[in-house]
Amino acid sequence: MSREWISEGLYEGWRQELRVDRMLARKKSAFQDIAVFENVDLGRVLMLDGVVQITERDEFVYQEMLTHVPLLEHGDAKRVLIIGAGDGGVLRRVLEHGTVEKAVMVEIDGDVIALSKEFLPSIAGNAWNDPRADVIVGDGIEYVTNAADGSFDVIIVDSTDPIGVGEVLFTDSFYKHCARILTANGIIVNQCGVPFMQADELRDTSARRAQFFDHVSAYVAAVPTYVGGFMTLGVAAKGRVPGQQPVDVIRARAQKAGIAGTRYWTPEMHVASFTLPPYIAQNLPR
Repeated sequence: MSREWISEGLYEGWRQELRVDRMLARKKSAFQDIAVFENVDLGRVLMLDGVVQITERDEFVYQEMLTHVPLLEHGDAKRVLIIGAGDGGVLRRVLEHGTVEKAVMVEIDGDVIALSKEFLPSIAGNAWNDPRADVIVGDGIEYVTNAADGSFDVIIVDSTDPIGVGEVLFTDSFYKHCARILTANGIIVNQCGVPFMQADELRDTSARRAQFFDHVSAYVAAVPTYVGGFMTLGVAAKGRVPGQQPVDVIRARAQKAGIAGTRYWTPEMHVASFTLPPYIAQNLPR
């Protein structure tokens, strides 16, 4: 019996195909096309507008690095803002930090949340019911525009690429307001694409952030289903330079926060992830 294959055509001349062993949900929301399906190698897969967002098989790589690195770089993050991340995986990892008192998640597409709760429950675990979580279906840029000065310690932006619904999360206005609502030692992190194929995304985003933050850098994670090599996670800070803490300091902070049982992140991987090959580092502000 022949099965459907979904082609991810993120790049003009290079694509990957994923076999659909069972389609669980396909919906055109007010913002994007959403597909959730099962694949024999990857488990359940979430695609938005034909681009892989997460799979059950490798989501831990992206989610752990997007979350644990900025929180442990900060060292005392109590209030965290999450923009996007409708599958709930980032929320789950943020709330693994016992030192976090409040996590606000703002996702524009309520259908992504609903379908993730129904078909991808393992991604968020019990995070949806954690009393420290405040989940808002709304516009992330509107939220940061209206938020009070200095109201968050860390901002995590888990969005699609800077096209379509995610485009407004890569603008000067967005980063200006993010800097304003962060505390004095505040940190923001967001995915900046795969620089082997999307160098302009890292370069342009870093240049925009440099207008409003004292320190702009990036670190990497190897996510198998993000085609093209290392995924870069762009980080900007108002206080200390990111990536300068020694392993023993990161380990002590993780122990205090109660972080254990990770599958990709370790204190050593944390520190090493800031060491960038030249083809990536050349896209950062000098």
